[in-house]
Amino acid sequence: MKKNEKKLVYLPSNTEKEQMKMTKKDIDALSDKEIVDGLKGKDDRITREYFYKYCRIAYAIYNNRYGLEGKPGLDFYSIAHEYYLSLDRHDFRQLDDRNPSVKLKTWMVNGFRFVLLDRLKAYKTEFEICSMDERVGKSNLAFEIPDDNYKSEVNKMVEEACNCFLGRDSRASIIMKMILVDGFKTKDVAAQLGMTPSAVSQRYHKILDEVIIPYFRRNYDIKGSISVCYDEAMSMDSDYSSNIKCDMKAINKEGRVTPDFIKSLKPNEVFVFGSNLAGMHGGGAARIAHLYFGAVMGNGDGIQGQSYAIPTMQGGVDTIRPYVDKFIAYAKQHPGQHFLVTRIGCGIAGFSPDEIAPLFADAAEVENISLPDDFWEEI
Repeated sequence: MKKNEKKLVYLPSNTEKEQMKMTKKDIDALSDKEIVDGLKGKDDRITREYFYKYCRIAYAIYNNRYGLEGKPGLDFYSIAHEYYLSLDRHDFRQLDDRNPSVKLKTWMVNGFRFVLLDRLKAYKTEFEICSMDERVGKSNLAFEIPDDNYKSEVNKMVEEACNCFLGRDSRASIIMKMILVDGFKTKDVAAQLGMTPSAVSQRYHKILDEVIIPYFRRNYDIKGSISVCYDEAMSMDSDYSSNIKCDMKAINKEGRVTPDFIKSLKPNEVFVFGSNLAGMHGGGAARIAHLYFGAVMGNGDGIQGQSYAIPTMQGGVDTIRPYVDKFIAYAKQHPGQHFLVTRIGCGIAGFSPDEIAPLFADAAEVENISLPDDFWEEI
């Protein structure tokens, strides 16, 4: 340092001074509310001492159960960072929505699990997905297929089944052809169609089990030819026909598309909206339901007035499924009412239609349920 050169000294701000006063003991003594407030305020020490500590506890529990270590995309930091981002995306409001009787630590460990399960689905899709012949074998189907003709015959079968029952240019048909015929991996299909890998995997397995394999089982002859027309397929027994989507999708959809904007309801109509478990109907469709259609503050689940609440803020997609199944069962039991399902989970909750719509696949067959147009496109 030169003789006349002044030495620069960093002076911490008052806020930083207060943070430096916080000892480890102070950190350990924080209440759940203080922790949540610290996470919302992006407090580094609270994030490190609580959020990542809880995540490490969760990872240790689920690593023992699922054997996560060493598997691509299932390392601790990948899952923990994704969990943090999912909470931060909504300003940690999910933590406020938890049941007050549940400790924050317990709730966050369980929340980590939902993110992990989505990761596990993606991993299995990418690295453990069964081939067509493996899946057929698991279904106890015995086909005498000449080895040299197997690949071409399966490709032909998939093409015909997709064209007949899914529509030549439908998204479902594209998924099946890309995976089964062209050999693309799920992540590549997802990137091509603008979907999540888990949504592609869910759609793939459902169609494989409900359409492709039954088609194969019924219409493959030993000589190696597949010959079935649309009329013949529609004459099959009801157990199989009930799973065929084909052009029936357009018939089901007609007159059952939820309007984008709902200002009033007929006496028999019910407004179905996404909520939180605490029943704090403060924004989006939930606010509309509270202001106009009888939604009750503090009630986050089920029928209330001319509205029906489906919780969507408590975790991953799998946590929403039981509430959707419950709603569909309720709608079936009340055929005199017509249920207008809004784009639940696709607003504040942060999900996309390709993640939520498959949950309503069974609703497509329930005549008194209307779905948003983009949900229809996904199921």
